Amino acid sequence: MEIVHVYTKLRGEFGRQCLFSDRPAELLVDVPPDPSLGLQFIQKTPRDQAVQACRDMSEHQVNTERFESDSCGINHVEGGWPKDVDPDEMEQTIRFRKKVEKDEGYMNSILQLGSIMEHCIRQNNAVDIYQLYFEDEEEVEESLEPPSAKTINVFRDPNEVKRTVTGLSWHPDGGRKLAAAYSCLEFQRATRDMSLDSYIWDIENPNRPEMTLKPASPLVCLDYNPKDPHTLVGGSYNGQIAYWDTRRGSQPVELCSVEQSHRDPVYKIIWLQSKTGTDAFSASTDGQVLWWDVRKLSEPTERLVLDPGREGNLDRALGAISLEFEATMPTKFMVGTEQGVVFSCNRKAKTPSEKIVCTYDGHHGPVYALQRNPFFPKNFLTVGDWTARIWSEDIKESSIMWTKYQMAYLMDACWSPSRPSVFFTVKTDGVLDVWDILFKQNDPTLSLKVCDKALYSLRVQDNGRLVACGSQQGGATLLEMCSGLSTLQKNEKSLLAAMFERETKREKILEARQREIRLKERSRSEQSREDDGGREDGEESPDQLIDRAEKDFYSVVETELRRRRERDEETCPRYVSIKKKKVINRGSETQREGKKGEKEDRTTG
Repeated sequence: MEIVHVYTKLRGEFGRQCLFSDRPAELLVDVPPDPSLGLQFIQKTPRDQAVQACRDMSEHQVNTERFESDSCGINHVEGGWPKDVDPDEMEQTIRFRKKVEKDEGYMNSILQLGSIMEHCIRQNNAVDIYQLYFEDEEEVEESLEPPSAKTINVFRDPNEVKRTVTGLSWHPDGGRKLAAAYSCLEFQRATRDMSLDSYIWDIENPNRPEMTLKPASPLVCLDYNPKDPHTLVGGSYNGQIAYWDTRRGSQPVELCSVEQSHRDPVYKIIWLQSKTGTDAFSASTDGQVLWWDVRKLSEPTERLVLDPGREGNLDRALGAISLEFEATMPTKFMVGTEQGVVFSCNRKAKTPSEKIVCTYDGHHGPVYALQRNPFFPKNFLTVGDWTARIWSEDIKESSIMWTKYQMAYLMDACWSPSRPSVFFTVKTDGVLDVWDILFKQNDPTLSLKVCDKALYSLRVQDNGRLVACGSQQGGATLLEMCSGLSTLQKNEKSLLAAMFERETKREKILEARQREIRLKERSRSEQSREDDGGREDGEESPDQLIDRAEKDFYSVVETELRRRRERDEETCPRYVSIKKKKVINRGSETQREGKKGEKEDRTTG
């Protein structure tokens, strides 16, 4: 290595402090100015510029390719047996167990594992890891955040010819799957190349449906079995009922015959509360409600004709388009019709006429949605024409609450399962409205433009957090509500119960008043009819009465004119004097004419 500079210093001077002293200034270098360089100098225009003392960064958004994943599983039935032992043969399994239990290695293993297992059991009994320590404490009210929602996923119809999502159903175990029914409800708009399939989606994977359902006719509605998450039942466009078991493939396990099915599309099908968990009932626009046992779909177990006259006449039946069944009221169910009438029915009635208990009439068009409040089953929600209405079972003349008329047609609605005062509606302009009737009654709390096409179906997950909307273009949009719209608020049940009771009482008072007015009008009309029937023969005919009325009218007019003339004479003396002068002049002229006549008579004589 080459040494460039060498500094020498005595050893005793190492670490000595520096000593400074004052001395006069000394010029070391003198550089005189160069005039030629000064001529080349260009003065810079002063300007202000802000400088940020940090690194410059930019933000960009890119739409990356979605990672496609497949879920695979193994159905493990029973294993661990030797090849020569058949697990289905009880004798062989018992013989093999006895042989193993006599083995010394088995006994030693049991003794070693027994102490470990005993320790784990005692530990589990001592500490409950699932214990909720703060269950009884009141929930702390969160900060009042504005109501909001965000889109999680959009499940699009994978076929080229897009169809309307006419029905949705959440998987009963956790709601990780969503079943969607696809069909074209526009008359004679279905093309030959249009697919008949419906799909089950995994909400985490919108790229490809998890399972395809292949019906004989497009599905209009479908519903998961709440007791068995592997089974579904669906209603087809041609009126047939189909039953699927997802463990047995895409084809329906059972299918009812065309002769025993509905004559029109099945718009709603619901599972019933039963011991077997295999009963369901369906409604169609052919005017019938049919009960089915999915184990044997050859024919319906029961039938009800929606005849308003309660005579069972199918020609006069009203077409059903919505259906409601509450598990806590197993004998009651409700049906919404195309004519805007809601039927309240009792399944356990003996005769068909007694099954239709009463009707509620309040819509100008079809009742597309009908659902009881999960917290207050006596109050139910209906959607038809341009309004949503809340009814009470005790008031049949009118609804107790209703929204104002919207600019677009309402197609579906449902209550929130977690908040009793919140319900959702979808409209044909692609808007999802969230209503909180405790907060605001005239306008929705939150309105979201979900898509540009009409929304036809709506279903809320059991926890009230996720909402699925089906559109006319074949897209099922999954939205997540904020905690304020999905979490039960303090005193919400008591406040809503007081509101429903108050509105019900008000409608009862109005209904009693209207009944009293109608009774008075009826008695008045009956009295007038009796008076007309008790007229004697000597009374005047209608023509004579009209003539007499005209004479009375003209006499009254003449009397009024005379009275006004006399009043004018009293209030205007000048008019009276002028009139007297005219009378005097007229009298003198008469005298002159009389004298002139006398002279003529004399001359003639």
